[in-house]
Amino acid sequence: MGHEPLPTPDDYRDFWAAAMEDARRFPLATGIEPIDTRLTMIDVFDVTFRGSNGRAVSGWLRLPRHRPGPLPAVVHANGYGAGRLAPIDDLTWSAAGFAHLVVNTHGQGGGSAGHLLESIDDAENSYYRGVFVDVARAVDAVRGLAEVDPSRVAMIGNSQGGGIALGVGALVPDLVAVLAQAPFLTDAPEAVRRAAQGPWTELRGYLREHPDRATAVARTLSYVDGVTSARHATAPGWMSAGLDDDICPPQTTRAAAAAYAAPLVFREWPDAGHEAGGAADREAALAVLTQRFA
Repeated sequence: MGHEPLPTPDDYRDFWAAAMEDARRFPLATGIEPIDTRLTMIDVFDVTFRGSNGRAVSGWLRLPRHRPGPLPAVVHANGYGAGRLAPIDDLTWSAAGFAHLVVNTHGQGGGSAGHLLESIDDAENSYYRGVFVDVARAVDAVRGLAEVDPSRVAMIGNSQGGGIALGVGALVPDLVAVLAQAPFLTDAPEAVRRAAQGPWTELRGYLREHPDRATAVARTLSYVDGVTSARHATAPGWMSAGLDDDICPPQTTRAAAAAYAAPLVFREWPDAGHEAGGAADREAALAVLTQRFA
C-alpha cells in the first residue's frame, strides 16, 4: 500500500447493499431483558438482535428511568477488544437523557485482539464487513423500540468504534449525527506507516510476512476505511484527534476530516494521546448531540 488514502472501490455501493440485503433476509428478532444493576436513575437492559447473515448480536441498552416520552438515542461502538463492557459502565449518554445502546462488537471483550487480520485478504468475508452490518442493524433495532424517537438517532464511537461510527454513517442515510473520537480503521496506508502500537502494527507485521497479499488487503480495507466512509457521509459529524496519538495517528483522522462529505466539527487536542481529549472531548461532543437532538 502507498501513502495516499485508499481510493473508493468502484462497486462500493453494491458491496454494502449486498451485505445489508443478506442481513435483512433475517428478522431482527429484538429481545430485551432487564438487568438488576442497583442503579436508581438508569434502567439497563440486555438486548439481542440479528446482525450480519443472521448471527446473534448483543448489547446493553441504558435508559433514564424518568422518560416523559420517546427519547433521542445513541448507538455506540467501543474500542478494539472492549466489547460492550459492564452494564454500569459509561453512563454519560443515558444520564444526559438519551437512550444508549452499546453494541457488543462481534467476538470482542476482555481485551481480545487479532480481529483486524480476520479474512483481511477476502473483502466479502472480512471481519469488519460483518461488524459494520451488525451495528447498522443495531440502528434498526433501536429505532424499533417504543422508548425511542426513530427520527432522532445518532451513531457514536471511540477508536475502533469511531471507525465503525464513520462506516455506519455511510450505510445509514438518516442519522442526525455521527461522532468519531480518534477513529481507528482510518487512512490505512498512513496508519500502517506511522502507528507505533496497537492493531495497525499487527497489520504491518502481516504485510511484512505476506507481501504478495498487499493488493488483496488494500482492497478489503478500501471498503471499511474511515476516509472512504467519510466520502459517503450524510449526517453532520464530530471528529477528534489527540496530537500525540501513536495508535491512531492524528494525520489519519485529518484525512478522514478532509474527506467528510457533510458538515463537520473537527477538534484536535494538543498533548493528548489516544484519549483524544478524554472527558473534555466527551463534554464537547455531548453539547453537539444535545443541539442536534433539540
